Amino acid sequence: MKKLILQGIVATLLAPLSFAVEAVSAVHGTISKIDSGAKTIVVKTAEGTEHTFRFIAKTTVHGTEAGAKDTFRGLKEGTEVVAHYTAKGAEKTAVEVDQVGKDGLKAVDGTVSDIDRGGKKLVVKSADGTEQAFKLAEYAAAETGKGAEKSAKVTVYYTENAGKKIAHFFENH
Repeated sequence: MKKLILQGIVATLLAPLSFAVEAVSAVHGTISKIDSGAKTIVVKTAEGTEHTFRFIAKTTVHGTEAGAKDTFRGLKEGTEVVAHYTAKGAEKTAVEVDQVGKDGLKAVDGTVSDIDRGGKKLVVKSADGTEQAFKLAEYAAAETGKGAEKSAKVTVYYTENAGKKIAHFFENH
């Protein structure tokens, strides 16, 4: 009897963990609107689709001024970004927002020479024939570049850290 009760308690405690993992998606575009009151940003893609993302205390922002303490941590309308988010119904919550450009993510166009999502590696050959190797960030390995296999044309958005290139997002052309 004690064993059965203990199993029930363990199952009850572990059940919420099986639902805790949420899929993360990403979208690339330009911030077209910021609503401080609602704590949301609207990102418009090149195709014209608008996505509204809610900011929470845990939302991480990369590529802006380090000291920015406002709700949106230095992001402004007109900023090019990659927004990583989770969705519950129609509501999208920003997990991470990466600024693209000067102080943010760099971009390179090329053709996929090698991709290993499990090993988190990506090699891209640029137009001048040079190959660039990237370590795939967690979200990039799981969510981005869907369908990108060898010889796919892609744009890779990355940062450099200690001489290593880290791909945060890549998209097919």
